Amino acid sequence: MTRKKEKKENPSNDALLEDEAEILINDSKEGTSKEQDDLQSKIEVQDIKLIEGKEQKVLEYFSKDNLIDEIKSLKDTNKKKDEQLLKYQTESDDWKNKYMRLQAEFENAQKRWNKNRQNLRIEYTASALKTFLPLYDSFKKALENSDENQVILKGFFDQFINILKFHKAVPIDVKVNDIFDYNYHEALSSIERDDLPNNTIINIIQDGWKLDKEVIRYAKVIVSRVPPPPEPEPEPITEAEVEAELEEEITQENKESEAISNENEKEKQQETEKVDKETVEPEEKNE
Repeated sequence: MTRKKEKKENPSNDALLEDEAEILINDSKEGTSKEQDDLQSKIEVQDIKLIEGKEQKVLEYFSKDNLIDEIKSLKDTNKKKDEQLLKYQTESDDWKNKYMRLQAEFENAQKRWNKNRQNLRIEYTASALKTFLPLYDSFKKALENSDENQVILKGFFDQFINILKFHKAVPIDVKVNDIFDYNYHEALSSIERDDLPNNTIINIIQDGWKLDKEVIRYAKVIVSRVPPPPEPEPEPITEAEVEAELEEEITQENKESEAISNENEKEKQQETEKVDKETVEPEEKNE
């Protein structure tokens, strides 16, 4: 391949400048000397620009097929990039959903843990305070029965009650003639009372205690129950009914006696047949 052919197929900036210089020189030969000087100066200016690194911008020419191929390749790359972008977007959405679910689960677990910790604290406090309730019962009985040293016992009792109330433990408010509530009361027995409605508290055996909303000890009580209604009185029997009952009894007795006599006759008949067989057999043997 010759140099000119290479220039035609792959024109570079230097080759284009040389061609333009040749064209200008050829045109200058036909013009005046002044035009030749102008052309020579233009060529020198172009050479100076090339030396300084200022290359001349040249338009690139592409064929239609090359442009179509380039557009197709760009479309394919854009399509691949869109698919990749969609894939990354779905992955990011999945990770975002996982993060949100994990955050919600963590918050719920933290709430449950705080609630369980609070319940355990209340439960342990309630179990500890429950062991001191027999002392409360003893103090109360001593205050009710003793006349001497009542002031001293009342001081100890008030101090003990203040300690329980400091831990938010309070006695359950129960009064006589209140309605029984299974959430706070425990029925030890029931007594029939006509003057009170059913499940009414008659007597309080032992006080109940609660800590916040949790019951430490149920109040032991005795409740009332409505007596059952009286049984209806039997209706009077008439003479006709009495006679009918007697006739039925007589007929029943007659039937029983007839059945007994029939059974006795069958037994007698069986015994006579048995005796006849026994008498017949030895006579046959003698013959």
